[in-house]
Amino acid sequence: MEKEKHTESASRQPDNAAAEKGKKTKTYKHVKLEHKRPQLTKGGEAGDGAQKKRKPTQKKRSSSAGKDPKAKLKIIPLGGLDAIGKNMTVFECGNDMIVDDAGLMFPDDNHPGVDLILPDYTYVLEHADKLRGIVITHGHEDHTGTIPYLLKDLDRQVPIYATKLTLGLIEGKLAEHRIKNAKLVEIKPGQQVKMGCFTTEFFAVNHSIPGAVGVFLQSPAGNVLHTGDFKLDQTPIDGVHFDFGALARYHEIGVDLMMSDSTNATKSTFTPSEAEVGKTLNRIISQAKQRVIIASFASHIHRMQQICDAARANGRKVVVTGRSMVQNTDIARKLGYLNIPDEDLIDAYELKGIPPEKVVIMCTGSQGEPLSALARIANGEHKTIDIEEGDTVIISATPVPGNEKAVTRVINSLAKIGADVYDKSRARVHVSGHAGAEELKIVLSIVQPKSFMPVHGESTHLRAHARLAEATGVPKDNIFLCENGESLELTPRGVHRGEVVQSGIVYVDGLSVGDTSQDVLDERCALGEQGFACIAAAVSLSRHEVQGEVQVEMRGITGGDDAYLARDAEAAVKSALRKALGKNATLKEAKKASRDALLSLLWERTKQRPMVIANLLEI
Repeated sequence: MEKEKHTESASRQPDNAAAEKGKKTKTYKHVKLEHKRPQLTKGGEAGDGAQKKRKPTQKKRSSSAGKDPKAKLKIIPLGGLDAIGKNMTVFECGNDMIVDDAGLMFPDDNHPGVDLILPDYTYVLEHADKLRGIVITHGHEDHTGTIPYLLKDLDRQVPIYATKLTLGLIEGKLAEHRIKNAKLVEIKPGQQVKMGCFTTEFFAVNHSIPGAVGVFLQSPAGNVLHTGDFKLDQTPIDGVHFDFGALARYHEIGVDLMMSDSTNATKSTFTPSEAEVGKTLNRIISQAKQRVIIASFASHIHRMQQICDAARANGRKVVVTGRSMVQNTDIARKLGYLNIPDEDLIDAYELKGIPPEKVVIMCTGSQGEPLSALARIANGEHKTIDIEEGDTVIISATPVPGNEKAVTRVINSLAKIGADVYDKSRARVHVSGHAGAEELKIVLSIVQPKSFMPVHGESTHLRAHARLAEATGVPKDNIFLCENGESLELTPRGVHRGEVVQSGIVYVDGLSVGDTSQDVLDERCALGEQGFACIAAAVSLSRHEVQGEVQVEMRGITGGDDAYLARDAEAAVKSALRKALGKNATLKEAKKASRDALLSLLWERTKQRPMVIANLLEI
């Protein structure tokens, strides 16, 4: 058995050589190999036969240093633990409170008529006197979208802390909502900000948007690390690398609780670099014979830069269409995050006269949104852009869970016209901005948190991330799988579950915020699936008879426009009303009898149960 010792050579240290005389050694430059068989000491360690004292090692800084034994930090997730979106977490310690991110989520087929879905932030409003600041990790909608609604409901000005691009995007949202005089505070990675009893430090992370940061929160009760959304991109587009040094420093300080992005926890590999997409886009554009249309997220500034670079490299002008895409392009260019000369950027209304092989169009609609630019182009409803056979369309995004059908509909519409459609299944036109399982394990291994809480994901993602944390050494009892509203409490003694607070979702429906209930959505679904029928009749309760004729109107019901079905329905309702009135029925009982009669007939004839409303006028 050989033991290596790194020393200086004998010629440079003669005293050491003399001291080592008598030992059987071979010296190769600075390495001495001792051919003496080691013996086991009583402590079970290899040695020279006698118990030796260990050299004192540098003691790890304890995370309990400077803590108040009576302090308690509440960690309250209000969103982000049941879906990909509407991320929002509250940190409350004593008389101070911070909101970390305030995002929204877009509706799916189960939310007819709903425009946006927000987390229920009632708890924040109830404790608004404690609110010291709102921290935003990056500029995506699922982290910023709730800010305008929250600011409208707050009765005082609260500072919003974020990086330059994130603040620029937030400022655009506030302008849309006509919110003025918001207190926007720019922060930079490495900067510390004092907010009440909290000391918040920001560190750089890689994501699919510039200016993304993670947050290290120090409080009298303990320290929390929130990674924000991230991946470990070693060739980032903007040259900003993930700050591994900060993670190592936080480990030395001590991380009592770590909260980390779980979106790609079920994917076992590393997430490819964003630079790989640029190579693919350049190849596809160089081979395209006609115009190229690329749909991506409007906030994916890195992707937009690569599209612009590929277009210019192939001698093409760039056209931007879609309200949010135009707005974000303008903001990113003003702030220096998107570089393209004015002469290479043209307005959609200036397309006439430009050869199709000289154009690349950037647009919204990567999620199949019905009113997005790409959907309108595919349906022939766009004001300035018509798609033609032979055009190339690139869907440069992954459908958010629930949007797959909508995206497929748009792709099929494009293919029917004759467009050559690329999505991630055909070429690497998109890579995720979130870390895969191996990257998540690297971060966990560096930080070595005492406790762990997976965030930002559906239940499948959260549980997969919890397993990764356990595999990297976090005790199973210290891993907390929570739901929105289920709080954790951090004290100098550790982390444990706290009380449940009010949480849920708030629907934005036109100008209405929070007024749309689940019952309303259920009714809309019923209307869309089964149709609607209305009964109109005049009745006399005193005479116990129906006055005049009964009218039945049917909409969205199979056979509802059939005169025979309409006559039978009116006859069935009139007969039911006569029977009910003959038994001294009240107006309410008469309405129920008429509804039941119509529903029974429609089920017998069409096997449908539509929504039925009975309007009975008492004479």
